[in-house]
Amino acid sequence: MTDSMADSKTDSKTDDMTGATAPLVQLERYTRFWNTGPDGDRDRLAATVFTDEVEYRALVGLLRGPAALADFRDRFVSHAGPATVRRREEPEVHHGRARLRWEILTGDGTSFATGTDVIEFAGDGRISGIAAFLDRAPEGFDPTAHD
Repeated sequence: MTDSMADSKTDSKTDDMTGATAPLVQLERYTRFWNTGPDGDRDRLAATVFTDEVEYRALVGLLRGPAALADFRDRFVSHAGPATVRRREEPEVHHGRARLRWEILTGDGTSFATGTDVIEFAGDGRISGIAAFLDRAPEGFDPTAHD
């Protein structure tokens, strides 16, 4: 397969054979989800990004369902203040999984933390599982506080 053929397949919005949303499109939506507050169109976005049973596994615990992820985001912002998640580099995708390296920036643009999410896609292209790893924890973070 040529590079241009590979690029066109991964850049398309849906897979022609299955109708599933392309992984790179979902990863863009995934990042947008983390940056959308309750006043935005987050519920509609979550329905297109996540399965109803999505599991998010991180040092802070296991979260299930899009509403739990939205609540986690809202609690973080209420504690830390305005924050933006941005991708540190292009995600890697293969065999129904993706690795997305991210950074959280505070309202003044300061780097709060960096990490890597390993993301699993369901057959319809939505995200069914996330394993979140901290590459650089926030200052003062105690990983044992959440056991």
